[in-house]
Amino acid sequence: MIRGVKFLFDEHGHKTAVMIDLRQGSGLWEDILDVATARSREREPSQSWATVRSRLEKVGRLKKGRRRA
Repeated sequence: MIRGVKFLFDEHGHKTAVMIDLRQGSGLWEDILDVATARSREREPSQSWATVRSRLEKVGRLKKGRRRA
């Protein structure tokens, strides 16, 4: 069993919910949120690193400089 995690069961003994103690399982909760965020974005169009890098350089969020191949 994982520390800070408790399952709730229905009258038939099937798991129906989970409770996470955020003091003990905060890392687990962060992982769950990461997976949920990734799944919610999986149908979004992707962009190449070159396109993203160029856009970030133009707005000053990334220093222009030597690029690796």
